[in-house]
Amino acid sequence: MQVTQEQLRDNMAKPRRNHKFSNSNQDEAVRIARGTQRPGQTKEQTKLIARGIQKGIEQYRKQQNTKARELDKKLKKARQQHASPGAHEIEVREKVIYRQHWLPWLLLILSWIAIAAYWFAN
Repeated sequence: MQVTQEQLRDNMAKPRRNHKFSNSNQDEAVRIARGTQRPGQTKEQTKLIARGIQKGIEQYRKQQNTKARELDKKLKKARQQHASPGAHEIEVREKVIYRQHWLPWLLLILSWIAIAAYWFAN
C-alpha cells in the first residue's frame, strides 16, 4: 500500500482532534448530569449535558494548571532574586528594648509597705 504525497499533504493539513478525556472526568460529568436530570429528559440530552460538563471541567482544570504554572514561575523568580546578592541590599539591625509596665512594681512596693505597717502596728 503506497501513500501518495497528495494524501500525506491532505492528512497534514487537517488538524487532528484526538483529545481524549480522562475516565475520572467522564464519570464525574455523568454523575453531575444525572444529578441534574429533569423528568422526561432523554438519554441523548443527558449525554449532551454530560459532554458539556466534561468540557467545562477540562477547561477549568486547564485554567488552574496555567495559574499554578504562572505562580510557580513567579515564586521561582522571587527566590532567585532573593538568593542572588543585590547591590541595593541594606543590612538592618534591630535593637530590642524590653520595657516593663510600672503597675506590678507599684503593687509590690505597696504590699511591702502594708506588711511593714502591719508588723510595726502589732
